[in-house]
Amino acid sequence: KSPRSPEKIRTSIISEDKNGFGGKSHNFSVRIAFDTPVGEFSFPCHLFIPHSNKKCPLFIHISFDLSSGNVPVEEIIDNGFAYSYFCYTEVTDDKDDGYTSGIAPMYGERNTDSSYSWSKISMWAFAASRMLDFVTELPEIDIDNVAVIGHSRLGKTALWAGALDERFKFVISNNSGCSGAAIARESMYHDDAERVKRISEVFPHWFCPKYHDYSEKETEMPFDQHFLLALTAPRYLYVASASKDLWATPFGEYLGCVAASEAWNLFGIDGFIHPDRYPIGGDIFNLGNIGYHMREGTHYLGRYDWLRYMEFIKSKIN
Repeated sequence: KSPRSPEKIRTSIISEDKNGFGGKSHNFSVRIAFDTPVGEFSFPCHLFIPHSNKKCPLFIHISFDLSSGNVPVEEIIDNGFAYSYFCYTEVTDDKDDGYTSGIAPMYGERNTDSSYSWSKISMWAFAASRMLDFVTELPEIDIDNVAVIGHSRLGKTALWAGALDERFKFVISNNSGCSGAAIARESMYHDDAERVKRISEVFPHWFCPKYHDYSEKETEMPFDQHFLLALTAPRYLYVASASKDLWATPFGEYLGCVAASEAWNLFGIDGFIHPDRYPIGGDIFNLGNIGYHMREGTHYLGRYDWLRYMEFIKSKIN
């Protein structure tokens, strides 16, 4: 249970370069601030907007890095996309700290129903929506085509942000695994896959306390992860796996797309279009409203993945 969105946000410029990448883009950093029940909270975010004569689709990246890191930002700009990111630990620390860091202690909702109190993944998702609040005010952005994206634990976060905030037209999960896109019941059949018990013990701060009740009880869950994926319907969902990322249960991520597809069918549109087999490295299935690829390699978000996401979005908006 997350708190209500703030009535308004405030922004202030931190730094600015109107001629980024040799004059291709307007690059700037801002601080987003808003009121909470116990005072103001703020966090920095960073944007790269191409100089263009038309509005640009945008990636909002929930990032591990304080810098844009290994993201191919110039290539994203060259493809006509704007790119933005914030570092998740600028919102609240990624540790079991008793919810004392960043935004965590600033809302009383954690005390109203402890079993379903919001935890760190919800807090990071909340910040992604505040970033979306900000970009809706920018005339250069095609606000009807904004994607939220994250990798690993932040892929889980992107799925939750997209479920709660229907303004995100595209929801992208990269290697999100257990408690993300992967079917929890599937992980029971893979000795090298992460399960609810392990993730709850190591990262209890990611989830509401009630989730921990299903440790080693996946078959008793009244839901599975395809329920979460289905909450994106009838918008666009993209899930990516990696062939050697066995901890994230790549076949479970694929099956999550298969099972969630029915939600799109209820709207009379195609969900997941795929062959009747498990994927192999190099497979790309992107014809329906659910996109998927299996990249060769391990747990990583790289250039190959970004190119697939841009191809998918272009195919849906052009």
